[in-house]
Amino acid sequence: MTEAPVESMPAEAMPAEPPNLPRSAFRATRTQRIAAIIGLLVVFWLALQLFASVLAPFVAAAVIAYALDPASSKLTRLGVPRGVAALLMILAVIVGVLLFALLLYPLVIVQVGLLVNRIPQYATLLQGWAREVLTDLQQNFGPDVVNDKIRDVVSGQAGSMLSILLSTITGLIGSSFAIFNLLSLAVVTPVVGFYLLRDWPRVVAMVDSWLPYRYRGVIRAQAREVDRILSAWVRGQALCCLFLALYYAVGLTLAGLDLGLIVGLMAGLLSFIPYVGSITGGVTAIGLALAQFPHWRGIAFVGAVLIVGQILEGYVIYPRFLGDRVELPAVWVIFALFAGGAAFGFLGVMLAVPIAATIGVLARFWLRRYLASPLYLDPPSA
Repeated sequence: MTEAPVESMPAEAMPAEPPNLPRSAFRATRTQRIAAIIGLLVVFWLALQLFASVLAPFVAAAVIAYALDPASSKLTRLGVPRGVAALLMILAVIVGVLLFALLLYPLVIVQVGLLVNRIPQYATLLQGWAREVLTDLQQNFGPDVVNDKIRDVVSGQAGSMLSILLSTITGLIGSSFAIFNLLSLAVVTPVVGFYLLRDWPRVVAMVDSWLPYRYRGVIRAQAREVDRILSAWVRGQALCCLFLALYYAVGLTLAGLDLGLIVGLMAGLLSFIPYVGSITGGVTAIGLALAQFPHWRGIAFVGAVLIVGQILEGYVIYPRFLGDRVELPAVWVIFALFAGGAAFGFLGVMLAVPIAATIGVLARFWLRRYLASPLYLDPPSA
């Protein structure tokens, strides 16, 4: 998030002056520049394709280092050595995660057990609801459209959907590959994150020294714009998700919803995908309320919590923590997250927003260039 000043760059990372040779000896052709850009993109794509299964901890560590660099830099300016500052920040994150997990673990386990025990009840209710809907359709449109066999099959399958979904989730959580990824994230990410955070100014200076002299100013300007947008999105979205998760978890629990904690946390944490968290949490909460409460009062309380949450999200939380600083349209973020997940799984989800922000900045830069170019400004021929 912070760019290392030139005077603080390590000596070995300082950009060397070009040799005293004729200027024509350094002039790259357009073909060479295009070939270099295409080559870098191809290498980046091949690296993702080959190492996508093991890159997740390293990308997560880079995200943590990027997010914690401003705080570490402040500690460094106060006289704390960079290594000590990086270690303190990583330890603070680990302690925060452990405290959060220890406080919520007993409650989450209780609610997961409650969900497992309620699966047969929900399946029976879903069967009855599907049977009633098909019966109404049969009465309204006649037996030619919905016959008895279709009604029995659909109502029976509707009840088994929850069991299939539960077994699938259990299988995914219990698979050896998922456990390996979880352990690698838990063990490798803090270690790599510490080294990246400690060496972040040196890494920034080294990358800066590799920039081509002719385009160094332009690249630095675009990198600062990407950093501005991305840092605002990361900080703002993290705070929004945290506040929404706390609000929905507390609100739905106080409303009397048995699984309010899990549903609230899910709705808040999924809020980094625009509209997905609120829609998923709302539909799940209303569905569980319909199955749990025998009267409309409890359902009305749950609905009131969801409505107030939408008001807070749209008029208080998001304008306060995101505002107009993040030039990432909601549709663009949704597409980037789903496209990244479809292409590279969890790794693609982590890389989606940085790549989307970079593409957005470059697109606006080239649009400005185009609007100022003769290609756009040339008047029509007489």
